[in-house]
Amino acid sequence: MAQFYRMLSRFESDWFLHINVRWNREALNRLFWLLSIIGGATFSLSVSLAAGLLAPGIWGIAGWQALAAVVLSHLPVALAKRVSPRSRPYQVLPQAKTGPRPLQDPSFPSGHTTAAFALLTPWMAASPALIPLLLPIGAGVALSRVYFGLHYPSDTIAGMLLGSSTALLVGAWIHVA
Repeated sequence: MAQFYRMLSRFESDWFLHINVRWNREALNRLFWLLSIIGGATFSLSVSLAAGLLAPGIWGIAGWQALAAVVLSHLPVALAKRVSPRSRPYQVLPQAKTGPRPLQDPSFPSGHTTAAFALLTPWMAASPALIPLLLPIGAGVALSRVYFGLHYPSDTIAGMLLGSSTALLVGAWIHVA
């Protein structure tokens, strides 16, 4: 797996550095920090639980779906990080920019991106009219992880696929009667 990660890193290092170094601006720091919070465990679990408990009808069901998807999607995230660890980009690329306390655990896949898409997908499924609003937010979470030097683009793409697919499977299981 390490050889695969090296090959992948060679392919996407320029893309990573373009986002991480060339986009680096004070205004984007604030925007991406806010977007990154959405993918955090506290936010994603709290919002989905609150919606499940308090929202009426399909919105409450979407909340329960999101809660289940966020929890379940992190099982394969934890497994992948343990079974096939990948160094974070800032650990490999000396020119990468990162914050004062960067994450130390393995990079692949992005847990924040997984959580964001697990959280947002049930809402998009419940009301496709929300897709133009929520899909860019999810993509923004993914970009924030690259922007802050914590993930390669492929880590976030894997997180998007993992979070979305888990949410869709949960939606097929917990659905509107």
